[in-house]
Amino acid sequence: MWSYVYPWLVEHERIGGPAWRAGTGSDLSLMREAAAEIGTLPRGARVLDVPTGSGVALRGLRPGQGIDYVAADISATMLARTRAAATRLGVADQVTTALADVGALPFGDASFDLVVSLTGLHCFPDPRRAIGEMVRVLAPGAALTGSSLFTDTGPRYEPLRWVGTRAGILGPMCSTAEAVTWLRESGCRDVDLTLHGGVGYFHATKAATQDES
Repeated sequence: MWSYVYPWLVEHERIGGPAWRAGTGSDLSLMREAAAEIGTLPRGARVLDVPTGSGVALRGLRPGQGIDYVAADISATMLARTRAAATRLGVADQVTTALADVGALPFGDASFDLVVSLTGLHCFPDPRRAIGEMVRVLAPGAALTGSSLFTDTGPRYEPLRWVGTRAGILGPMCSTAEAVTWLRESGCRDVDLTLHGGVGYFHATKAATQDES
């Protein structure tokens, strides 16, 4: 059910914005800002969106931008929804879908110029391994950006985490400190993680050389 509700909230911001804020304490505009980085990439760049879900991050992709956008997810149903969203948004010619497990991504090292993971890290069964894989496929100097629920956002958001876990939407999750540590251990520098209510937004750049990590 959540896989239908979440994209609907994003699409219908007038209603979805207040609902999102009431539930997470965060602002949907931050999600759009994170996705907007996709639209800054030059022609020929490669983007990995994992997990793509219903294709929420596609709103950052510009028609005619000329990039290679790979939307990956472990669910074939989610990939079908992403393809439908890409067609609706006029960017289907740039989007390829891939059935993939974030714990073992079927892509080569340093093969993407940006990795996007919106509201995905908290779903993964092994967030540390997922971070390692997402950084592995990043080109040196490229960025990983995304958002997630975290375990250390306080009692105000404990019911949200409890309900999500019991519903099978959320995995074991991690704390903000763990996420920052794992990003750095995987070879990232300039790691930024900012909490906004119950949601954390992260951005990290893969070191250009081993000495920079």
